[in-house]
Amino acid sequence: MKKQKTVIISAAITGAIHTPSLSPYLPFTPEQIATQAIDAAKAGAAVIHIHARREDGMPVGDFDTFRQILSAIKNEVDAVIGITTGGAQGMTTEERFSVIEEFQPEMASANGGSMNFCFHRLQQAMGPTPKYSWEVPFVARTYDNVFKNTFKDIEYCITTMNKCGTLPEYEVFDYGQLANLQYFQKEGVITQPIYIQFVPGVMGGYPISNEGMMFMIDQAKKMLGNDIQYSTVSAGRRMFRNATMMALQGGNVRVGMEDSLYIKPNGELAVSNAQQVLKMKQILEDLDFEIATPADAREMLSLKGGDKVNF
Repeated sequence: MKKQKTVIISAAITGAIHTPSLSPYLPFTPEQIATQAIDAAKAGAAVIHIHARREDGMPVGDFDTFRQILSAIKNEVDAVIGITTGGAQGMTTEERFSVIEEFQPEMASANGGSMNFCFHRLQQAMGPTPKYSWEVPFVARTYDNVFKNTFKDIEYCITTMNKCGTLPEYEVFDYGQLANLQYFQKEGVITQPIYIQFVPGVMGGYPISNEGMMFMIDQAKKMLGNDIQYSTVSAGRRMFRNATMMALQGGNVRVGMEDSLYIKPNGELAVSNAQQVLKMKQILEDLDFEIATPADAREMLSLKGGDKVNF
């Protein structure tokens, strides 16, 4: 009997979009982020995607905060730990990618191009008295924000990761960004296997739809090769539906409170990342998929191993 594809579950623990006022369950201190990451790994996530936040939940990119979170996770579980290169508002490209050189993780996000990246409407859900004063200005200013990833930036990102043995997780927010990756593949800048994290649903990028996702997968294979691997971010209340569709199309899946604060589309909030992982794992098992272990994920993605990171 032919074995079903093994599917990697990634958990994106906190991100840099949602704020503490949006859910009482969002992990927003370094300790909470580490604890929920550990629990998500124990629940079945082979890959953990990490952003850093300070004690009041403000997203940051400083080494001390990252090291506190990364070391705590690594001491408890063997999951693959990937880190963001999105950084914090106002950082230069070199500052954003300094975390790669500092920590040399197995994986890290690599953005496919510049875009308008807007989530100003979240302030409507914060209520009249947000928990912290930074929240409303942080969200509101994205109405006039461009997430800068020029060709020079992207080349710097990829070459830095190549040097550190870190697999780029190419975050693709729009169709044209596939052409950007194709350019760097043809130029020989991309030297590692290609792993795409599609990111539909951001205001400024391409919308979420089954038809749109099928188009993106088809075009990615035609432009970058049939041997690419891929997954999708599924923002919002229908995260599990979209993630399941990705698995059915030969991809991997991602859940987590960076992407969605919900456990059901009726508005019921998830109480933890682990709860979301367990639901996703159950769906995949009911569809007869094998769930990847951290060792499986390292083999599937040709990763260097958790013993070769710098944290």
